[in-house]
Amino acid sequence: MKLFFLLLLALSGAASAQDWPAKPVRMLVPYAAGGLPDTMTRILGARLGESIGQQVVVENRGGAGGISGTEAVAKSAPDGYTLLVADVGQVAINPHLYAKLPYDAQKDLVAVTLLGTTSLFLVAHPGVPAASFAELIALSRSRPGQLNYGSSGSGSIHHLATEALKAGLKLDIVHVPYKGMGQAVPALLGGQVTFLFSALPAIESHVKAGKLKLLAISTPKRSAQAPDVPTVAELGVPGYDFGPEIGVLAPAGTPPALVAKISAEIAKAVRAQEVSQRFVQLGIEPVGSTPERYGEMIRAAYDRYAQVVKASGAKAE
Repeated sequence: MKLFFLLLLALSGAASAQDWPAKPVRMLVPYAAGGLPDTMTRILGARLGESIGQQVVVENRGGAGGISGTEAVAKSAPDGYTLLVADVGQVAINPHLYAKLPYDAQKDLVAVTLLGTTSLFLVAHPGVPAASFAELIALSRSRPGQLNYGSSGSGSIHHLATEALKAGLKLDIVHVPYKGMGQAVPALLGGQVTFLFSALPAIESHVKAGKLKLLAISTPKRSAQAPDVPTVAELGVPGYDFGPEIGVLAPAGTPPALVAKISAEIAKAVRAQEVSQRFVQLGIEPVGSTPERYGEMIRAAYDRYAQVVKASGAKAE
């Protein structure tokens, strides 16, 4: 009887994969509109919709650090019609930041594909008397406890990246958390904070206008958008690497054959010239991985951020 049930499940999964998509596909972004995951999803969704012959509906469900949107997908039917576009916050940081979540990121979601990776850019207010990363560090050491930095909230990757910088260089700087980069970047422009880490889209126009100074990037590899800007690892913190990974997940229980089909379709869309070029312009390295590869990356990030969150002392607000 059990063997019969497993065979029936396998056949059902194969049928689901063959029929998908028979109706519009919803891609849920657990953040407000305008951020990097949202922008990526809208670029991807337009091309994916053309490829699969169905509308791809992008839905923003922000709030609670992305928890409410992630929960909605985790509790959706595992039929391939509700997908989550997530970054490391949802799958690797929040599980260690919150004492209790309404879902288990390791059990209630299944990896589909990694869309791409990006860097965080360290930018400072132009009024700060430091023309380089080394000068910023020297300034902070000459004024212990007087410099501050902004982030999109306690436990965010922007916060954890800076806390790791503090620990690596033994700095005494003050954290000022905001409710998202939509508040943090204006605070930096207004001089309320000294510097912060940000993805490129939120600060690029301000850097080009001379309103912010770009001093370093968070990943081991330099960015194609700013090849002359050194990495933090180059500048004195060996092994430093905080690169947001943004990918697609589905509810657990989605048949493997269906996951594989969705992954292949999304990966094809990511590699389409118009999509990959837009991603690169946003500072994203396009990937389009297999489900297995993305799953491995999620597990590695989960283990890594367990240590990072603990070392930072970060707690959910």
